[in-house]
Amino acid sequence: MPADPAMASGAAATGWRLAQGNEFLDLVGPLWVRREGEGWAYGLQTKPHHANGRGIIHGGLLVTLADNALGMTVWERIGRLPAVTMQLNTHFLASAEPGDFIEARAEILRRTRSVVFIRGVLSVGDRAVLAADGIWKILSTRGDPAAE
Repeated sequence: MPADPAMASGAAATGWRLAQGNEFLDLVGPLWVRREGEGWAYGLQTKPHHANGRGIIHGGLLVTLADNALGMTVWERIGRLPAVTMQLNTHFLASAEPGDFIEARAEILRRTRSVVFIRGVLSVGDRAVLAADGIWKILSTRGDPAAE
């Protein structure tokens, strides 16, 4: 899906760039990324087709964004090793509306040899709309000395 030109110019002005997608993310996105210190923020420009029957952003889209943002945070932190979601807990805090730019940020809580514990928040501006925490399974350590 091509990026909205207005969003592209505004996002680029504040340091956002389009993420490298895949077929699934291309259907719901595009996804935006921005480097922030040691980590990354992920964003999604919502549109009318992201809304549910009540006219607010569908919860499934919020969970999809959370799963991808937390998963990409894990992937970056563990040296881009393959990892999959084992558990994802979500808490809906507020609604988002079409036209909102939703930002996702996450932090690693703990890493063991085979799993990573993480939490994150999706927000629209200063307003949190979803909190999530989860566990990711590392599929291969390929001799990673950072694994505990």
